[in-house]
Amino acid sequence: MKGKLYLIPSALSEVSSSHYIPPYNIEVIRSVKHFIVENARTARRFLKFALPELNISELVIVEMDKHNPQESVAELADPLLQGYSVGLLSEAGCPAVADPGSRIVEWAHKKGVEVIPLVGPSSILLALMGSGFNGQRFAFKGYLPIDDRERASVLKEMERRISKEDETQIFIETPYRNVKLIEELVRQLPSQLRLCVAVNLTDDKQQKVVTKSLTEWKKEKDLSDWLHKHPAIFLLF
Repeated sequence: MKGKLYLIPSALSEVSSSHYIPPYNIEVIRSVKHFIVENARTARRFLKFALPELNISELVIVEMDKHNPQESVAELADPLLQGYSVGLLSEAGCPAVADPGSRIVEWAHKKGVEVIPLVGPSSILLALMGSGFNGQRFAFKGYLPIDDRERASVLKEMERRISKEDETQIFIETPYRNVKLIEELVRQLPSQLRLCVAVNLTDDKQQKVVTKSLTEWKKEKDLSDWLHKHPAIFLLF
């Protein structure tokens, strides 16, 4: 008999676990002894945070990131074929969404392993909910290209999709480049486009979700005070 693959959303910020972890998720964490994670240190901290009485030393925690070769997936997921249930954890938010864990899920489906996604926080959807933008049609672009020409081309394509398809564009940036990204968007895109910036989602004390036109963002002062080096999601519409 095969085990089950549980997709367990993890924390976006340091808040009370009761804010975002349903009781059922706690019971799953209590019952599972094998975990595939993006970052072992982060995963251990989250598991202990979710279930303080958990004995971490009794767990089998293996790492998988984007650098793992494809052939390692079967080895990492082998406990599922041995009858053990496995929890899949991203470093933050929902596993397999903008996350290398999707390869484990793909493998599980091919092997006939039951996949069970659990309820929990997704920074992408929380930001979309709070933006006021089109939630019927949207696209997540991940990180924008580093190369200036490629980056400009992607921005132009996003502008086209907003105009022609009425499609919200969602993307992320390395936190230390957040302010520079807004400056680029103001400089390169039409001023009437609206930009939503969602920062430190689920954190009661530091969370901010701000939607303004690019014209208004151009006038914004002291962005670094609340945006520099903070985890953020960007949306254009």
